Amino acid sequence: MGAFSRLLFFGTPDFAVPTLEALVDAGRRPIRVITQPPRPVGRGRKVQPPPVALVAQRLGLPVMFPQRVRETEFLDEMAALEPDLAVVVAFGQIFPARLLAIPRFGCVNLHASLLPAYRGAAPIQAAVAAGDSETGVSTMVMEQGLDSGPVLLQASTPIAEGETAEELSDRLAKLGADLVLRTLEAFENETLTPKPQDASLATYAPRISKDDGRVDWRRDAGELARRLRAFTPWPGLSAELRGVPLKILDARPVAAVPGTVNGEPGTFLGIVDGFLAVRSGDGSVLGLGRVQRPGRKAVSAVDLVNGERLRPGETFH
Repeated sequence: MGAFSRLLFFGTPDFAVPTLEALVDAGRRPIRVITQPPRPVGRGRKVQPPPVALVAQRLGLPVMFPQRVRETEFLDEMAALEPDLAVVVAFGQIFPARLLAIPRFGCVNLHASLLPAYRGAAPIQAAVAAGDSETGVSTMVMEQGLDSGPVLLQASTPIAEGETAEELSDRLAKLGADLVLRTLEAFENETLTPKPQDASLATYAPRISKDDGRVDWRRDAGELARRLRAFTPWPGLSAELRGVPLKILDARPVAAVPGTVNGEPGTFLGIVDGFLAVRSGDGSVLGLGRVQRPGRKAVSAVDLVNGERLRPGETFH
């Protein structure tokens, strides 16, 4: 097949950066880097280019910011480049059939799960929230279905106890960068046999919304603690106490101390081993370690109890 001399790279967030850097370090400089347009970010809502654009510009790579990759003008420009292959990592737009067909050897996507598990936009958060002991990365041939294309290579890794989605994402990004390089080398040497996915085993990880970070106290304490790790840094985990939002920064299941107040899910039971104990689903207890009120500094849950004079029996919502 020979070497791919004309690569396109599609990617947007921090997760895609290690792959772009690895391609350049390996002498595989893309002829174009395509990423999402600059958007407002942070509290100040300052318009900034995405991480991939900043790195591409630092590396001296030509960058494009299409509003929609299905627009005819963009597709015509891609076709005129006559690319050999497109490498796609967390780009953020759905490819139309024409774009998939433009590179001579198609489009290779890096996905942050062991496909067919967790197809969709939030595979890392889904694996952490589910309490999985292992996850990984997959390269696949892109087709029109949602992450349904034939798998090329995979690499797995354990999920460490207490690891957040942010921490896991950093590790998977590096693991994925190496996997992409190995995939391209095997592709060129014609030693790859794409393996169709078993659709009957597919699971899905839909896009996370801000509402996903609202605590449902009917869930058991273990699940709530996992969701906190899964939704760190965004959207976090939050509840409401005395009509005011409360962000939960640290939490874990704890054992209720005999004599504490019982009650429905969401009931404040008292202090247990230095944690603010809240009744959760199935009779479990979630211990809150650090919390934060809007516009205030983070404090220990014990300081919150003392400062606001909380009494056992009060209810979190």
